[in-house]
Amino acid sequence: MKVLINKIKKVSKIFLIIYLITFITYVMFYSALFKNLIALSSVETAIRFTVLTLFGAWVVIYLVWNLVNLILKRHITIAITTSLTVILMVIFGFVNYYIGMLNNNIENLAEKEYVTYTSNLVVRKSTKINKDSVLGIINNNKDIEGNILAKELIKDKSLDDCEVRNYSSYYEMLYDLLNKEIDGIFLKSNYLTIYSEEEFSGLNDTEILYSYSKEMKNQDTEIKGTKNLTDPFTILLMGVDSEKEGLNASTSFNGDTLMMITFNPETLNATMFSIPRDTYVPIACNHNRYAKINSSAAYGTSCVIDTVEELTGIEIDYYVKINFQGVVQLVDALGGIDVDVQAPDYTPYINSYKGKVCEQNSLRQFGDNLICIDPGMQHLNGEEALAYARCRHAYLLSDIARNKHQQQIIEALAKKGANSSNIGKLDKILEAITNNVDTNMSKSKILSFYDVLKDMVLKTFNDEQFISIEKTYLEYYNLPVRLSNNGLMVSAIGYYPGSLEAIVNLMKANLGLEKKELIKTFSFDANEEYSSKVTGQGITTGDKLITLPNFVGNSVNEAQNWALNHDIEVKIEFVDSSSVYYNPEVAKGLIASQSVSDGVLINNISELTIYINNGDKPHEDKDKDEVEDKDKEIEDNDSYQDEEKDDPLDMVLPSE
Repeated sequence: MKVLINKIKKVSKIFLIIYLITFITYVMFYSALFKNLIALSSVETAIRFTVLTLFGAWVVIYLVWNLVNLILKRHITIAITTSLTVILMVIFGFVNYYIGMLNNNIENLAEKEYVTYTSNLVVRKSTKINKDSVLGIINNNKDIEGNILAKELIKDKSLDDCEVRNYSSYYEMLYDLLNKEIDGIFLKSNYLTIYSEEEFSGLNDTEILYSYSKEMKNQDTEIKGTKNLTDPFTILLMGVDSEKEGLNASTSFNGDTLMMITFNPETLNATMFSIPRDTYVPIACNHNRYAKINSSAAYGTSCVIDTVEELTGIEIDYYVKINFQGVVQLVDALGGIDVDVQAPDYTPYINSYKGKVCEQNSLRQFGDNLICIDPGMQHLNGEEALAYARCRHAYLLSDIARNKHQQQIIEALAKKGANSSNIGKLDKILEAITNNVDTNMSKSKILSFYDVLKDMVLKTFNDEQFISIEKTYLEYYNLPVRLSNNGLMVSAIGYYPGSLEAIVNLMKANLGLEKKELIKTFSFDANEEYSSKVTGQGITTGDKLITLPNFVGNSVNEAQNWALNHDIEVKIEFVDSSSVYYNPEVAKGLIASQSVSDGVLINNISELTIYINNGDKPHEDKDKDEVEDKDKEIEDNDSYQDEEKDDPLDMVLPSE
C-alpha cells in the first residue's frame, strides 16, 4: 500500500484531479440512474438490470484501469476513457431527467392524503341571517361539506338560534331557497358550476355569506384499487367541468360526464358506456332515493362509484377524475387531434350559427370569444376540442349527443397520445395530465400497464389500429318528475332495462365475466347505408318508471282503476269550501285535490288520498259536461309518458 501511495504521489497532478473529479461525478450520476431505474418496477426488468450491471461495471473499470494508466503515465488513454465517461454522464443526465419527471408525475396523479374541505352558507343576495332565519342542511352525516362542516360553521358563526331544516336532496334544498321557503343553505364552493344546467332560475342571484374550511383526510384516498392492470379491468371516468386548470380533490364536481370503460389488455379491446347526466336512478349514498345520476357527484367520488355499480352490477376497479379545462392543455400539447365533427340537427340552432357548431370558450365566455367549428373531419386545437365536448344545444339528442362527442374526443386523445412521434413532447403531455387528472391507481399499478402500452405503440409503427373501441348507446325516454310532493318539476330521463342489459353483457364479456355471443347471421342491402352496430341502440324492452298522474278534475273511478293497476290504496275524503283541499274550479263529485302531487315516482307510494268536491257549485263559466268529457281523455301513465326527446334548448340561445 505504501508503494502504491508513493507511486500516486509521482503522477501528474492535473490528470489526477481530472481522474478523481470524473470518477466521483460518474458515481453520483450512476447512483441517481440506479434509483430512478429501480423505481420503474415491472418495466423492462431484464433491460434495466442489464444497463445497471454494465454501467456499474464501468465504475470499477474506470477506477482501476485509469489508476494504472496514471501510474504508467498513459495520458492519452486517460483522456479517451474520461471523454467516454463524460459522454455517459451526459446520457445519464437526460435519462435521469425524463425518468425522474415520469416518476414524479405518476406519483402526483394519486389523490392527496389530506385536503381542505369548505362549507358555505349560501343565501339570496341581500339576505340577512338572524335568530328567526331558517337554514337548510343535508341530512346525511357522511357528507363532509353539506353536513359535518355545516354544523361546525353554525357554531363558528353563532347561528345556533336559527331553525335548521333537514333535507334529503340538494335539489329540494335549492328549490326552497330560491322560492323563499328558507333563508340559507349549506353548499360547496363550486355550487354554481354543479347546478348551472339544472332547472333553477335565480341561481345567479345567490351569494356566499359565510365560509368554513378545514383540512381533513381525503375521503377519496379510501377508495382502493387492487386489480392488476394486466388483467381485464374497469375505469369510471368522471368529468370535472370548471373554468380553472388543475383539480381540487376536496371539490365536488357536476357529474355531467360519467363514462364507464372496460379494457381487456390481452385483446386490446375496450368498451365505452356514457351514462346520460339526467338518467333517473337510485342514489346509493342517499338511501337509494331516485334522482338524476349526476346529483350523486355532489356527495363525492365514492357515491358516484357506488351508484354506477348498483346501476350496472359491475365492480368499478379504478376511477379517473379529469378536469375538462385541462383538455385544452393536453390537446395543444399533442399538437391537436382529428375528430369527425357531427353537424348540428336542431333547426333554430342551425339558423343562428349558419350550420356551425358554436360553444363558449374554456372560460365560458360568449360574444367575440365564441368557439365555432365546421362540421366534418377537422383537426381541432384545445379550445375547439373542449367546445365540441361541451356542446349539446345544437343537437336534438342534447346530452346524448354530447356523450357521443366526448367519446370521440377521448378516443382521439388515446390514439394521438400513443403515437411514437409524441416522445419529444413528453414533458408537456405529462404536465397537462398530472395537473388535471386524479386517480386511485397507485404508481406501481400504473407502471404495470407498461407492457400493454408498448404493444399499442408498436401497432402504430405498423399502421395498425392500436386499440379496438366498442361504443354503446343507452335507449331512453322522457321522464318529467317532481323532486318531492309539491316540489320542483324537472326534466329527467328513464332508461330501457333491455338496452342497459345489452350494454352490461357487452362489458362483462370484455371483462371475461361472460362469454360473448357470436353473431352467426349477416344480411346486406346495397341500397342501404352500412353502419356498424352500437350495443344497446334500438332496444326498448323492459318496464319503464312510472309517475303519478294528475287526477284533479277527473272522476273517482278513474283514480281508483289506475291505483288498482299499480297496487296503490286509495282513500277518499269529501271536502267543502271550508277545506284547504277544496277546488272551486272543479265540479261537485269530481277530484279537487290529491295527497301526492302528480309527477312523483310511484315506487314508494303505497297510499293515495283523493279529495272530492262536495256541497258547493263550481264557477258558472265551467260547464260540467266539458269537465266530464275532459275526464274521459286521461291516459294510463304508461302512455302518459311523453315518448319524444327533450327539447335541447333549455336555455336561451346566445347571440354571436
